[in-house]
Amino acid sequence: MSTTADLPSPALRTGTDGVPALDADAPAQTGKEFTSDQEVRWCPGCGDYAVLKAVQSFLPDLGLRRENIVFVSGIGCSSRFPYYLDTYGMHSIHGRAPAIATGIATAREDLSVWVVTGDGDALSIGGNHLVHALRRNVNMTILLFNNRIYGLTKGQYSPTSEAGKVTKSTPMGSVDHPFNPVSLALGAEATFVARTIDSDRKHLTAVLAAAAAHRGTSLVEIYQNCPIFNDGAFDAIKDRDTKADAIIPLEQGRPVRFGAPAEDGGGSRGLARDTTTGGVRVVDVAEVGLDALLVHDATRDDPTTAFAISRLTDAGYLRQSPIGIFRQVDRPTYDDQARAQLSTARDAAPGDQADRLAALIGGGDTWTVV
Repeated sequence: MSTTADLPSPALRTGTDGVPALDADAPAQTGKEFTSDQEVRWCPGCGDYAVLKAVQSFLPDLGLRRENIVFVSGIGCSSRFPYYLDTYGMHSIHGRAPAIATGIATAREDLSVWVVTGDGDALSIGGNHLVHALRRNVNMTILLFNNRIYGLTKGQYSPTSEAGKVTKSTPMGSVDHPFNPVSLALGAEATFVARTIDSDRKHLTAVLAAAAAHRGTSLVEIYQNCPIFNDGAFDAIKDRDTKADAIIPLEQGRPVRFGAPAEDGGGSRGLARDTTTGGVRVVDVAEVGLDALLVHDATRDDPTTAFAISRLTDAGYLRQSPIGIFRQVDRPTYDDQARAQLSTARDAAPGDQADRLAALIGGGDTWTVV
């Protein structure tokens, strides 16, 4: 995983025509400048605190003025985020944050646009808006907090809760099959898809830096513990005794290895191609050898392998999960192309504009009302 210092400047997100967002003469900023005066109100022990602190500390590294950053949220515990950041922000409508952010990103090329949402907000009522933002490749960074439960409304099962989950809304156990957010994003052909953990500050910060630097839609799923209504959902990947076998780290250009250390210092287990299914499978390194291991390449244009890796995530009680950047590719963005079309139309001669307007109004099926 690259460090923040190794990553390209996120300022490139402000556009291709030189719209300024950097203030070279401004003094260096710290997390304090990005912290609002609002009291942070989450339950004690909530993973949201760790993510908020990481974001506040990371934002100065963008090199952007605070007025060139906007956070849009939907409804949920995580959606209080804009209140706690001293940037522009909007606490919007349930599930509609990606749609609102699309309008902002298209109208204001000079802004760094962020969406903060949860597994319920993004994947239930907001599923349609999320999928279309991903496929359109709008310039925005989406932080999807996944605690696998509805926390704000006090403990109902969510679209990522495991089958059989007993909650206030499913006293006999959920019969729904859960979403895998990373698989969903890759299926929508999102150009940047990653997963990280609320309690791993270093990894979280590195992933945020890469997501912010990406031009297009970046989706970062953040495993986030809810100590009140779903405590321990991620114990397997957080517990010191089990996380080596549970976390499958994805590092660009390196063989995918995990598990207890082998003689060479790398993980004793790894991923290899599955010639039977066409996907990937977990193997013992000692049995197959290093040359048989899958070398991770997030920049591969075809998302098939990234999707296969995402399917290794346990859909039940979390025991195994790939963590890192799954996909990071370049593709023209929706808002850049929309602005280019608008610029072409504005540059047309007045006569041409009038002809186009007349053709638009009079085109297709028309009726004369007498």
